Amino acid sequence: MSGYNEPRIADILENEDDDNSVSTTTSTRQMNTDRNQFQVQIVVTPSRGRDGGAEIKVCGPNGSIGGGNSPQVSRGRSASRRLPPIHNSQESQWISRRTRTPSPAIHGRQDRYYLEPRYGRHHRNRNDSDGVTQFLRSNPDFLDRFVMEEIELEQLERWIIRRSQKMKKKHEQKNDRKISLSKWKFCVHADKRKMLQDLTTSLEKQPTKDEVLWELASCISSAVDADGFQLILIENADLSRTSIFKGNIKTSLKASKAVIAYVIDKLESVRVSYHQMDSRFPNGSFKDGEEYHVMCQPVVSNGKLAAILELWKIKGKQPFHEEDEEIGMSYLVWGGIALHYADLYFSMNQQKKLNDFLLDVVKSIFQDMISIDKLVKKIMNFAQKLVDADRASLFLVDTKNNQLYATIFDVGLDEEERVEATSKEIRFPLGIGIAGIVATTGEILNISDAYSDVRFNRSIDQLTGYKTDTILCMPIYIQGRIIGVVQMVNKHTGMFTKEDQDAFEMFAIYCGLALHHAQLYDQIKKSEQKYRVALEVLSYHNTCNEEEFKEALGNGIPEKIIGVDDYYFNPFGLKDNEKAKHAIYMFIDLFGLTRFDKNSLIRFTLTVRKNYRRVPYHNWTHGFSVANSMYTIIKHSNNIFSLNESLALYIGALCHDLDHRGKTNKFMLDTASPLANIYSTSTMEHHHFNQTVTILQQEGHNIFSKLSSTEYKEVLDLLKHCILATDLALFFNNKDRLSKILSEDNFSWHNQDHRLLIQAIAMTGSDLSASAKPWEVQVKTVDIIFQEFYDQGDEEKKNGRTPLPMMDRNQTNHQPASQVGFLTGICSPCYTLLHQLIPETKSLLDMCHENLRRWKDIDDNIKEKREAR
Repeated sequence: MSGYNEPRIADILENEDDDNSVSTTTSTRQMNTDRNQFQVQIVVTPSRGRDGGAEIKVCGPNGSIGGGNSPQVSRGRSASRRLPPIHNSQESQWISRRTRTPSPAIHGRQDRYYLEPRYGRHHRNRNDSDGVTQFLRSNPDFLDRFVMEEIELEQLERWIIRRSQKMKKKHEQKNDRKISLSKWKFCVHADKRKMLQDLTTSLEKQPTKDEVLWELASCISSAVDADGFQLILIENADLSRTSIFKGNIKTSLKASKAVIAYVIDKLESVRVSYHQMDSRFPNGSFKDGEEYHVMCQPVVSNGKLAAILELWKIKGKQPFHEEDEEIGMSYLVWGGIALHYADLYFSMNQQKKLNDFLLDVVKSIFQDMISIDKLVKKIMNFAQKLVDADRASLFLVDTKNNQLYATIFDVGLDEEERVEATSKEIRFPLGIGIAGIVATTGEILNISDAYSDVRFNRSIDQLTGYKTDTILCMPIYIQGRIIGVVQMVNKHTGMFTKEDQDAFEMFAIYCGLALHHAQLYDQIKKSEQKYRVALEVLSYHNTCNEEEFKEALGNGIPEKIIGVDDYYFNPFGLKDNEKAKHAIYMFIDLFGLTRFDKNSLIRFTLTVRKNYRRVPYHNWTHGFSVANSMYTIIKHSNNIFSLNESLALYIGALCHDLDHRGKTNKFMLDTASPLANIYSTSTMEHHHFNQTVTILQQEGHNIFSKLSSTEYKEVLDLLKHCILATDLALFFNNKDRLSKILSEDNFSWHNQDHRLLIQAIAMTGSDLSASAKPWEVQVKTVDIIFQEFYDQGDEEKKNGRTPLPMMDRNQTNHQPASQVGFLTGICSPCYTLLHQLIPETKSLLDMCHENLRRWKDIDDNIKEKREAR
C-alpha cells in the first residue's frame, strides 16, 4: 500500500496516564490507500476502580462503513464497535495485529484492528469472542497458516500440554483408553509411564510375543480412532504362512492379499480407501464388497518382519492420514522393548522346559531304567507340549527290512494326559509318506497344508476320521545314522514356526541319546528274560545222557526201512525210540555221512526227542510226523531243493515245535508269559528256533560242524525261515503272494524270493500233514488236537476268560464244523499250491479232499439232527 503508515493502537495509548486520567481520549488518523482515503477514530475511556472502554470508528471517503463483512450504509454515516472492556487495575500491554480480507465495501483492501491483552487477567466481551470464534471456524486455512507461521513451538507445546491434561481428565472419567497423537507426542511423562505400565502388566500375565503385539495393536487402534484391527502373524516373510492372531484369516481381512503382500515385500505402511484407486494395486485394494478405510503397518522385531497390523475405519469416517502412521510407529518403538523381552522370556522358558525334560530323561535312563515303550510315550508327550501339537507319532527304523515301525502311534493328550497305543505293531516301507521320506532323506519337513502336499498319505485320515492340517516331521540321529522319525500333527494355534523347528531340532538330539540308551536297556532286559527261559528249559529238559547214546549206537541204524517214504506213513505205530531211529535213518538217506558226524547226529536226535514236552499234540510224535512228511516231499521232488535248503527243511521240520507248551501264541501274549516278553510276534516259533540253536551249541551235538562258515550261516538263516513259516499267521500272506505269482505265470526256480515262498508252503504242508493222512490217522490226530485245545480252554476259564467254542470241552459238537473250515480255508489251498509246483505231492491234495468230504458229511448230519429237533 503506497504511502501508507500503519497506525498502532499501542502508540495511541502509550502517553496516557492509566493511574490518574479519567478523561476520554480521542485520536483520529488518516489512512491513504491507492484509491481511497479512510478515517479511523479511536476513543479510549479508562477509569480507576471501574471498567473502561475503547471504541473504534472507521469511515470511508463517501461515508461508507469499513470493517469485515459489514453491510454498506448510507452516505455520511460512520460505524463504531466497542472493544473489550479494560481492567483499570492491570498494567495492560497491547499488541496490534492486522488482518486483510476482501470486503465488498472497499475496492482494494480493508484493515481491521483489534486489541488483545498480552498477559494478565481481563474480561472479554461475549459478542466479540463469539465473532472471533465464528471467523476462525469459517476460515480454517487462515488459522492453520497463522499458527504455523506466527506461533512459537514452545508456546504450542504449552497449549497442547494444557489441552492433553484437560482431555485426560475427561477420558479418566469415561475409563477410555484412547490416546491421541497430541497426547502421545506432547503428553507428560505420567501418560507414557501409564502406557508402559499397561504393557508390563500384559507381559507379566501373558509373556508371549503374540500377546505383546496384540496389546500394542489395541493401543494403536484406540489412538488412531480405528473401528477395528487385525494382527496378522507372518512366518519368515512368507505370505503362504500367515495367520491371524485371535481370528480367521479367511474371513477377517479387509484389504486384499495384494496389499498384504506389498507390505511384506516393501516393509512400508499402506493407506487405502474404498473410494480411491491405487496404482500399486490394479486389481483392487479390497476384497469384493468391502467398503473401508484401511491402514496396514509392518511390525519389525529384531530386524525381521514379525507381523502386519491392519486397522480399518467404516464407511463415512475420515480416512487415515500420515499422522496416524506416526502414531503407530511411535507406539511400536516403545513396544519394541517389550517385544525384545518377550522373545527373551520365550527363549528362556523354552530352554527351561527342555532342560527340565532332559533332567527327567537322565533320571529315567540312569535311575528308573524304564522300557523303550515308556520312553517313547514320554518323548512324544513332551514333544507335543514343546510345539503345542495336537497329535504325535514316533517311528523307529528297521534297517534290516528297510521299514519304519511303531508300537505307539498317534499319541494325543487330553485332560488326564492319556496316551493311546496301537493294539499291534504298525510297519511301512521307507520312502512312503511324510515320515518315510524324512527317514530316507534326513530332511526336516514343515508342511502348512498337508492335503496340498502330494507326499502326504491320506489313507490314515480316511481310516480314523481325523483331519490332518499341519505337519512337522524330523529325523532322530544317533552316531550319524537315523534311528527314528518324530512327527507332530496339527499345531493348536496357526502353523509350526521356525522357532518350533529350532527347538524341536535341539530336542531331537537328546531324543536320539535317550532312545539309544533305552534300546540298550531293552536288549539287556530281553537277555535277562532269555536267561530266565533258558533256566526254565534246562530245569525241565536235559541232553541225552551217555547211556542213551550208547544204547542207540549199539542198536545201530537200519540200512533200509520199507514204507517210510510213503505220504500216508502212520507215525502212531512206532515207539519213541523207534521214531528216533527212523529220524536218523531219514537224515542219512537224504544227506549221507560224508559231511556229517554220525555220533553228533545221534546225540542231536536224541536230545531233540527229549526237548519235546509231553503235551497231547505238539509232542515228539508230531515232530517226527512232520519230519517224515518233509522227508517224503524232498525224497520224491527230484532234487528241486539244494543241499542246504534240504538240510534246513528237514531239520526245521524235526525241530519246528521244540519245547511247545501246548498253548497258542495268543494265550502266551494274554498271560504275559516270559516268552511273549521276548518275542512279540510268532512267539512260539521264535522259541522253537532258539531251542534248536541251543541244542546245536551243546558239546557233541553240532551236526553242521563240518560245513564252511558261509554254508553254516546260510543253513541257519534258512532254518530260521523254515521254522517261522510254521506260524499259520504268516501262511495267508505267503499263500497270497505265491498265488499271485503263479496266476501271472511269473514263478522262477532261479528267483530266491520265489524259492523261499515254496519252502514256506512246503513247511506248512508238512506241519498240517495229518489232514492229508488216511481217515483213521486223521480222526485220531483230530481227537488229540482237541484234547490240547480243551486243556487250554480249562486254563482260560481258571484265569476268568471265556475260551473259543472249539476250545470248550463242553461244546464238542463244534469239531466237525471247525475241521470243515480248517481244511477248506487252509489245508486245501496249501496243498493246491504245493501240487502246482511239486506235482509229486498230488497224494497229499487228494487225501485232503477225501477227508474234507467226510467231515462235511458228518457236519451235515449234525445240522440235520439239530434242525429235526
